[in-house]
Amino acid sequence: MRGVIPRKYKIKKMKLHNLKPAEGSVHKAIRIGRGEASGKGGTSTKGNKGGQSRAGYKSKMAHEGGQMPIQRRVPKRGFKYMNSLISRTDLVKVLANGELKTKINFRVNAASKKAQDAIVAAGGTIEII
Repeated sequence: MRGVIPRKYKIKKMKLHNLKPAEGSVHKAIRIGRGEASGKGGTSTKGNKGGQSRAGYKSKMAHEGGQMPIQRRVPKRGFKYMNSLISRTDLVKVLANGELKTKINFRVNAASKKAQDAIVAAGGTIEII
């Protein structure tokens, strides 16, 4: 009987009521603060003294553990992100300095005559807007 799966190899359909976690993936929770005999009593794994051992402790937002916070490290005025130096409203002029070995297409506000010749010689295009 080709195409018929024997009953012992029948694949059960996955349904919500028969879902189970993988074997060994679920562990019993450690009960902290339930007496000295449990091995996790006393300070309840929180250490001795200090704010973190107290009830209701919450760390401050953006606290970096003594390191100078990022909101204080970054300059407040005139800061430019180094990976995008030119914004959409900036005026750009291409000047000739050095040599161009690869084909590059430019779309700029202005370009010197020598720069235009170098771009075209390398196989690129230049569009002045």
